[in-house]
Amino acid sequence: MNIPAELKYTKDHEWLKIEGDIATIGITHFAQSELGDIVYVDVDTVGDTVDRDEVFGSVEAVKTVSDLFMPLTGEVTAFNEGLEDEPEKVNSDPYGEGWMIEISIAEVSQLNDLLSAEDYKELIGA
Repeated sequence: MNIPAELKYTKDHEWLKIEGDIATIGITHFAQSELGDIVYVDVDTVGDTVDRDEVFGSVEAVKTVSDLFMPLTGEVTAFNEGLEDEPEKVNSDPYGEGWMIEISIAEVSQLNDLLSAEDYKELIGA
């Protein structure tokens, strides 16, 4: 299972790429494989500040809809608009073209609560 070492993770199966005070966020390979074929990604929080653990959007698969939880408090500054036409990129490239949002991190101290790749592997039993 693909779990890039340079990323941070959450217990809710989101990944984060941290660059300064900006975080790019998506769902993990494990999460997309559990959901199955993704047909729609809904994010309507661009421009909003969303608190950690609040819902920032949802992802719809053939058989289910799952909420997306904010891993860090921050302002949603961008949504991957490529997912509007090709939501399946979350399945085929979850850590690349399947990214979902970018945020401006409001509380840097919350980074300490994220999981390393090793911790995430342990969480999912990989």
